[in-house]
Amino acid sequence: MSAATEALAHPIRNEALDAPVHIGAVSLRVRDLAGLTAFYRDAIGLSVIEQDAERAMLGAGGEPLVKLEAGAQHPSSAAGLFHMAILLPSRRDLGNWLQHAAQTSVPLEGASNHLVSEALYLSDPEGNGIEIYRDRSRPEWPRLDGGRLKMATERLDLDALLRDADGRAYSGMPEGTVMGHVHLRVGDVAQAEGFYRDALGFEVTVHYPGASFMATGGYHHHIAANTWHSRGAGPRRDNEAGLSSFELVARDAEAHAALSRRMAAAGGDAGSVVDPWGNRITLRP
Repeated sequence: MSAATEALAHPIRNEALDAPVHIGAVSLRVRDLAGLTAFYRDAIGLSVIEQDAERAMLGAGGEPLVKLEAGAQHPSSAAGLFHMAILLPSRRDLGNWLQHAAQTSVPLEGASNHLVSEALYLSDPEGNGIEIYRDRSRPEWPRLDGGRLKMATERLDLDALLRDADGRAYSGMPEGTVMGHVHLRVGDVAQAEGFYRDALGFEVTVHYPGASFMATGGYHHHIAANTWHSRGAGPRRDNEAGLSSFELVARDAEAHAALSRRMAAAGGDAGSVVDPWGNRITLRP
């Protein structure tokens, strides 16, 4: 059986989407719409789905992942986006992207083995953080006594990852690429848990010093919040550069209705709500 036939017969399970609620598109407010559109197309490998003078939508396999909005009027403040995390279907896809980055001189800022995943880190030209990663399968995720997930930040062997690339000319991020999670800079971790866990219904999966990781459906994290460079930060201003909003996507009508009720109870309405730092969360219809 060929590798392609085997992949069709045994499709890769998408751990992030196997949950009642997962992350959809991330919207950024930018200064240089044309420049950022070119970066996400050429350096990151997303396809332009829609584009006009005020906005651009990019994604993979027709699925919107990054939305760019012109009109940033203020620099990004301490709170906001730490990074958005683009999840590739397989380790080979991550190796292919790393090979593309090496060949086109896309600068990386980090590379980590998180035990549950393998991740590459960089920033776009306006300083928005990006993680590009692949998940290990859920049975491979290590557990602590009591069953809680174990995550770490260990060295990722980039040479070994490159050996898993298929060596072909890069043609962009493949179908099946999704937005796996968003990681936020917040002023207070306990307050973030009060909003995302207690109000919106996410479960805390892992604590790091100064950070909390939260998810639905047993995923390692759909949302993370840290105070590493933002402790005590207050609400963001209108029209700041950086994160404009991010989507939550419900798996079915029951999950959609439950999350809609939670958003309204948290001070928003049936389709959107704002967290304590002014980050807007929208519920995909």
